[in-house]
Amino acid sequence: MPASSGVTPQNLSSVTTHAFDGARPQHGKHPLVVLSPAYEDPRMVLTSLATDLASHGYVVALVGHTYEDSGETLANGQTPPCAICDDPALDFDSVAASRALDVSFVIGQLTHGNTAWRLAHLIDEHEIGMAGHSLGGAAAAATMIADPRVRAGVNMDGSFHPAPRPGQINRPFLMLGAAAYHSAGGDNWGQTWAALGGYKKWLTVAGADHFSFSDLDLLLEEAGFPTPPLSPERGVVITREYVTAFFDQTLKGIHSPLLNGPSPNDPEVLFQY
Repeated sequence: MPASSGVTPQNLSSVTTHAFDGARPQHGKHPLVVLSPAYEDPRMVLTSLATDLASHGYVVALVGHTYEDSGETLANGQTPPCAICDDPALDFDSVAASRALDVSFVIGQLTHGNTAWRLAHLIDEHEIGMAGHSLGGAAAAATMIADPRVRAGVNMDGSFHPAPRPGQINRPFLMLGAAAYHSAGGDNWGQTWAALGGYKKWLTVAGADHFSFSDLDLLLEEAGFPTPPLSPERGVVITREYVTAFFDQTLKGIHSPLLNGPSPNDPEVLFQY
């Protein structure tokens, strides 16, 4: 944000959420969902989705991709700079592939002992999903192609880098995007849809913009900036509802009528296929 906006890092660090440290975990094994943010975005902009998934019995890992934004501090105390920000020659295919390596590393750390996280024993290593916003959505597809441990994926309003080829993804995949950008016949979503071989859904949201699927529109609204026709609060609710329903069905085996077709409670959500 430019200095003239009046929005400071202190403003963002003081934002409170419904989550808190030290919550007692529910016993048993739980599916793991990995979340990947948009290009240059810190992982905290997917907090609303993360907390909702956690409240439905998922272990959630938000990934801050090293050298992609300036806000991730490593265990040794270093905060690496953003090495790719504002790079005019950036190859998004390479970045998506790099993120896939990040996510596979994170999954490996979380499913082999508890040295990375003391509660890692809660994770069901056979039920792993991934969702991402924008470039994070492309990374979800790239990760599924590279890592068979990821059983279900979600792309929230991101172009694919590159579009998967037939036979590369034969596991469940959800495409959830803004109707203005990703309706049937637009960009490389159509190419991807044809290539996907497993259970799949293509949903678009009327009135949404690119940031309706993260917390950014909500934060922009609080700071007094213009927002899309779809209210930021509705964007958060719709994202939570449909992503959670998808993972409930594909990782937990809990059928959700929400995925059957249009719902009168969510008139903004359009089923493309």
